[in-house]
Amino acid sequence: MAKILDKILIVDVEATCWEGKPPHGMESEIIEIGICLLDVKSGEISENRGILVKPEKSVISPFCKELTSITQEMIDAEGISFKEACNVLRNEYKSQSRAWASFGAYDFNQFQKQCNLTGLPYPFNSSHINVKTLFALKKKLIHEQGMAGALAILDIPLEGKHHRGVDDAKNIAKIMNWILTN
Repeated sequence: MAKILDKILIVDVEATCWEGKPPHGMESEIIEIGICLLDVKSGEISENRGILVKPEKSVISPFCKELTSITQEMIDAEGISFKEACNVLRNEYKSQSRAWASFGAYDFNQFQKQCNLTGLPYPFNSSHINVKTLFALKKKLIHEQGMAGALAILDIPLEGKHHRGVDDAKNIAKIMNWILTN
């Protein structure tokens, strides 16, 4: 399948988390997939959205709610299955035909882990762009920065709530656009 290189699919996931180790029988699962498309020529960011995903083996902890602002009630009311979310990525965002980017390797690894555990096919192709590493290389930094730190270096205000996938995806797209245009 030929790659479509007009836009980059920007992805940021939030997952169930705890202040310490997960409670017995629970494991970290994706609860939000933040996505948007970055037009490589114009820099326009479009189709920004957050898909809430119902975890199967865990629940939203107080720590996770505080960090992400995602509640169990939100997940119960609006969440879809991980399988449905992967289908949205494939069908609506052409995730198997587009290069995709995330800030660091966490999102890449979390998708691989969850696909392996559920037996579902990986929704992306092999064209993953690690914006965190690319930014550090482009700026000739000694160490990689977090997303908020990278935005601060660029003097770009962090938009929305940090640790909400829908907002972080858009902020990552701004960093990626800077990389492409500088």
